[in-house]
Amino acid sequence: MGVEGCTKCIKYLLFVFNFIFWLAGGIILGVALWLRHDSQTTNILYLQLGDKQAPNTFYVGIYILIAVGAVMMFVGFLGCYGAIQESQCLLGTFFTCLVILFACEVAAGIWGFVNKDQIAKDVKQFYDQAFQQALMAESETNNGRAVVKTFHETLDCCGPDNAIGAVTPLWRDDLCPKKDSLLKTILETSSCHKKIDELFSGKLYLIGIAAIVVAVIMIFEMILSMVLCCGIRNSSVY
Repeated sequence: MGVEGCTKCIKYLLFVFNFIFWLAGGIILGVALWLRHDSQTTNILYLQLGDKQAPNTFYVGIYILIAVGAVMMFVGFLGCYGAIQESQCLLGTFFTCLVILFACEVAAGIWGFVNKDQIAKDVKQFYDQAFQQALMAESETNNGRAVVKTFHETLDCCGPDNAIGAVTPLWRDDLCPKKDSLLKTILETSSCHKKIDELFSGKLYLIGIAAIVVAVIMIFEMILSMVLCCGIRNSSVY
């Protein structure tokens, strides 16, 4: 005997929420893959300065997001199927998966909040080292010059956030993005430290919004799945 009345409404409401949850998992997976292959981040984070690889802290977070998105899609499908089939076993498994996923999301959120400044700091330190090598380089093929030019062309910036960086477009215009005139180059060129902060803070902001929306949906789903599970148990008694 199937559920009736309000419990039946909860059944279809849970199905709708799980479908939204499944879509949210797909969106997070898509955003994570976009961040993973976005030209701005890949051009910078694939760089190598001598034997030193660019910091990979950002990619650690991206791989976590990819895993979370894939698991969310699986859990969303499990919840949809369990609600339609009115299966206590599937709904119990779904609830357990949600609790684990919610705990992982909170842990990932804390990790991201703690490391958000460190990510940009590591990249800026890597850039500063390359910039110092580029200034002292005599060869056009020097690795430091290649790294710095990749930063400058990708982020449309020139120099670090200090006095040397401010005058770099004047005396090392070979390292900076070309503008129509020298005056335009001086006025429109930003420091690379500022651009790096903007790059990572902007992307982390998008991730934070997605995480909050998903957390709210998960809380509603946990409540609805337990109510539906109890309703199925009670209806089977009669």
